Formats: sequence, structure tokens, C-alpha cells
Amino acid sequence: MAEPLKDEQGTQTHPAPKPKKSSFSIIRRQGMVVIFIVICVVAYLLTPDFLTLGNIRNVLRQVSIIGLLAAGETFVILIGGIDLSIGALVSLTGCIAAGFQGHGVFIGVLAGLLAGAAIGLVNGLAVAKGRIQPFVVTLGTMSIAQGLALLYTGGYPIFDLSDSFNHIGSGSIGLVPIPVAIFFLVYVIAYLVLRFSKFGRYTFALGGNENATRLSGVNVDRQKILVYTVCGLLAGLGGVVLAGRLGIGMPTMGTGYELQAIAAVVIGGTSLAGGRGGIVGTILGTLTLGVIYNVLNLMNVTAFYQYIVIGAIIVIAALINELGKRYGG
Repeated sequence: MAEPLKDEQGTQTHPAPKPKKSSFSIIRRQGMVVIFIVICVVAYLLTPDFLTLGNIRNVLRQVSIIGLLAAGETFVILIGGIDLSIGALVSLTGCIAAGFQGHGVFIGVLAGLLAGAAIGLVNGLAVAKGRIQPFVVTLGTMSIAQGLALLYTGGYPIFDLSDSFNHIGSGSIGLVPIPVAIFFLVYVIAYLVLRFSKFGRYTFALGGNENATRLSGVNVDRQKILVYTVCGLLAGLGGVVLAGRLGIGMPTMGTGYELQAIAAVVIGGTSLAGGRGGIVGTILGTLTLGVIYNVLNLMNVTAFYQYIVIGAIIVIAALINELGKRYGG
């Protein structure tokens, strides 16, 4: 079986000579760290309270949920797909976990994770076997998941969650909030999988050239199904953590999270065309998004302007990504 042609950085692994990188390519691949540092410095200059320990912990706690969703979305976008259902999955899985946690914390968490993985599996089967466009499939399952969340709860929040369950979303290990610890653990695992495993190499190869990947002997349909299942599983984990953080299971608590997760992936430099990017860029994109939201809140900027600023940043990030691909490869 031939080895896939892409590693996590999206570079070719065969001995063909590499083209010289343009400035756009360098910005797209290595510049995210510099951009993030610049944004943090500007944030500190605008609001000195930004670098306080309490605020940093608050930022990390806030981005942890989006980060979990963005990690799963990264896998999907790398294969050239999209998953719009993850926000609704947060609502559904959070409510399911909240409902089942009365039988024990482990049962509640497991129920939420399995529900997320099941919807992700449905997405993968529809895309891989049904040959339906990912946008259409996940738009449909987004509506289905949201409807199931409302049916399961009757449209009302689920209260009276146990302290042990709430500890998942609001507790800490020393100075580190548990959601933040989960967030970074997931990213370490995701990085290792993308960088060193066949699953990771197949993911990049599939996004780079599906036909060539199929001809090299890779089971393309199985890879797609697994990727969407992983994305659903991580959305389920996000739902469990969010329910624990809020202390309730709300049937609409994940509304809009899918757009923020996709924004984090795009800001991090992963190409919507697939095959280029990686989990390191996504974590930087997630943190950048969190810092921007935090600074705007500290400056008391209204939500109306926040939408404009975040939207502009997404467009600029996508433009840099496209220019880097067009002129730098």
C-alpha cells in the first residue's frame, strides 16, 4: 500500500523537489503564532486586566468548549468536508448526559458521548455511502439533533444535576480548570494522531486527492465514516462539559457553536478545500478567537460590533489562506 502524500503540515512526503515558499505561504503556515502574540500584546495595551491570572483562566475556560468542537471539525475539514451539526449536537448530548447523570456520572458522560458518536456515524454513512454533499447532510442532522433535544427535554432545561457531574465543567485541578485540562488533552491526542498515525496520514491524503488516495489502496469510505464519527464524539464531549459548566441541560445551549468552531479552524489556517492545515493551527485559532472576544467584552464593546469584528477576521484569515495556497502552495 502506497503511503499517502500529505503530513500534518500539508507538505508532500515523496522525494519530489519542494517549491520555494512565498511570503503568503509562510504567513499561512508559520505566521499564526506571530499573529496570536501580536493580538495578545495589543489586548494587554488596550486592557491591562487582560493578563491577570483570573482573566486568563476565564479565557481558557470559555474557549475550551469551542476548542473541543474545533478539534473534531479540523478532521472533517481536512478531508474536504464540513459538519454543521456540531452545535445542535452539543445541545442534544448535553441534555442526554444531564438526563442520564441521575444514574451515575459515568453513565451520564457515556450516554452523551455515545449520542454524539451515533449522529457523527450517521453523518459519515450518508456522506460516504449515500454520496450526499456534507453541507446538505449535516444541515439536515443539525435540524434533527435540535429537534431531538427539544423533544427529549420537552423544551425545558434539566435542573438538579449532581455536584460530581457539575465538577466536570466547573471544577479545577489545582489552578487548571477541568474543561481546560480536557481541552489540551484532546489536542495532544489529536496532534499525535494526525502527525504519527496512518489515520492521520489518510486524513490528509483524502483531503488532498480523494481519487489518488482510493487508488493507493485506502478505504476512503471507511475513513470518511471514522472522521465524522470522531467529530460527533468530540461534539458529545463538548456537550457534556458545557452541561456541567452551566449546571443544567438546555435544549438550545449549543446554538451558534458550530460557526465559532468553523471560524477557529479557518483562522488557524486549515483550508476549506481539504488537505492543508493541522491541529496546531486550530488551537491557535481557537485561542485567538477567545482573546478577541474577551478583549471586546473587557472594553464593553456591544455584541453588534463584535459580530462585525469577528466576521472581518474570518474573511481576512480565509483570504490569507487562499493567497498562500495560490501563490505559495
